[in-house]
Amino acid sequence: MQPFQVLYEDNHLIAVNKPGGVLVHGDETEDYTLQEGVKDYIKVRYRKPGAVFLGVIHRLDRPVSGVVVMARTSKALTRMNKIFKEREVEKTYWALTSIRPEPLKGSLTHFIAKDKNKNVARIYDEMSHRAERAGAKRSELHYEMISKIADHNLIEIRPVTGRPHQIRVQLSKMGWPIRGDVKYGYARANKNKTIHLHCRALSFVHPVKKERITIEANPPIDDIWNLFQSYAD
Repeated sequence: MQPFQVLYEDNHLIAVNKPGGVLVHGDETEDYTLQEGVKDYIKVRYRKPGAVFLGVIHRLDRPVSGVVVMARTSKALTRMNKIFKEREVEKTYWALTSIRPEPLKGSLTHFIAKDKNKNVARIYDEMSHRAERAGAKRSELHYEMISKIADHNLIEIRPVTGRPHQIRVQLSKMGWPIRGDVKYGYARANKNKTIHLHCRALSFVHPVKKERITIEANPPIDDIWNLFQSYAD
């Protein structure tokens, strides 16, 4: 049984619900990747005797769960890369925090640079000389708190830009670190090394069919996400 749920598939694209803790594609750890798993799924389902083409279009951080779309043809990969580059994808994320955002709804704009050696994002309030030297780029998102149960706050986020670790570092900068995200200020890690950040939906015009599709993924099953199950139904 593959460790992911298939959300959408046709001859051009396949979308799955990535579990937290799984890499999208290979790195120096040589750990199992979502790309490998989806290739194996396609190979078995469609009885492909040779190598399976599967292009990675976008990524989610390893501890993050949710919708990942991959391309089954080189044409679809080229067109989807353009769609993502030109920001023609509507992205919706859910995050759980223990600190309530104030205000409950708004927009955040910062400047973010990625330190590749330390695999951490640096965030700046403005484009200072220091930020410019670090290679920081403007980062924007919209957010709204949509539910609260006990000390768990469910925040819906719609990023405008797609910078490395953007949602994680911007919420942390505001004093609302995501549950389990010790890299960006949460007090303790989740036992399974995931964080409570989930790509809830992606919406875009299909690169071949030219029809708008929206792909949704339910959050993982755990004691905290389960509290908000009614929002996912």
